[in-house]
Amino acid sequence: MRVVALTLFVAALLVSEAVLAECPTAEAIQIFVKDWQAKRPTKALPVSDMRDAVCARDKLVEALTNSQGKVVGYKAGLTAKAVQERFNWNAPVAGLVLEKMVLNDGATVPAAFGARPVWESDMLLVVKDDGVNQAKTPEEALRHISGMRPYIELNDIALGPNEKIDGLQLIAINVAARLGVAGPEVPLENTPDTLMRLAETKIVATDESGATLAEGVGAATLGNPLSVVVWLAEDLAKNGRKLNAGDLISVGAFSPLTPPKPGQTVTVRYEGLPNMPKVSVRFE
Repeated sequence: MRVVALTLFVAALLVSEAVLAECPTAEAIQIFVKDWQAKRPTKALPVSDMRDAVCARDKLVEALTNSQGKVVGYKAGLTAKAVQERFNWNAPVAGLVLEKMVLNDGATVPAAFGARPVWESDMLLVVKDDGVNQAKTPEEALRHISGMRPYIELNDIALGPNEKIDGLQLIAINVAARLGVAGPEVPLENTPDTLMRLAETKIVATDESGATLAEGVGAATLGNPLSVVVWLAEDLAKNGRKLNAGDLISVGAFSPLTPPKPGQTVTVRYEGLPNMPKVSVRFE
């Protein structure tokens, strides 16, 4: 009987070690970070399920804080159906935003700002207080949001072109977070009109000549950008995290993921929001 029990105990340990082994080692994370810092395509991180992907993401973020600063917010990816289809995934994914990743309106960045750089029209929502973590509807979320900041996200797909990229891998690589350019905060009043405007606002990206590059609407992100806040709070809670006052929330793409062109200036404006806020970035 003791022999059987011992055999089962050893077997359990081996299974446990096999599961834990799927979370990338410190060495694997360091290889990824070195490639990320050198802006060269790298290999996918070895993950097989959601737990491993979150473990990989958290290890990666911890390693990046040395050069990128503290966590200042979170990003939701795959919140638009078209982007979900591109990555063969049927749900949003969450990443973390670090301090030095957020640049000011009008910033100039290299067109090759990453290994596989792309830009997208986005939006930042600013958390007013931690009551947002209990929000279950967009209406409830709005009570705990102080404003929005126009935002162009500069993602880095990071992996080599032959690497498989799905939702799990996106989580593992922190949802391709690299940089973003943000405009000043626009206050949001807690009214039904604000709720409607966020869903109906038209997000237009143009180049330096004024030519339209892409268009989208607020409803593209789970029906309303505030729905992303609700989803994100629930997702973070599963992993022992929560939103705090001042946190920034990137709600996802309102335009296709587009490679930047040297010499190009991209401006994104939000038609339907007060004073039509906008933000610009120049690629060199």
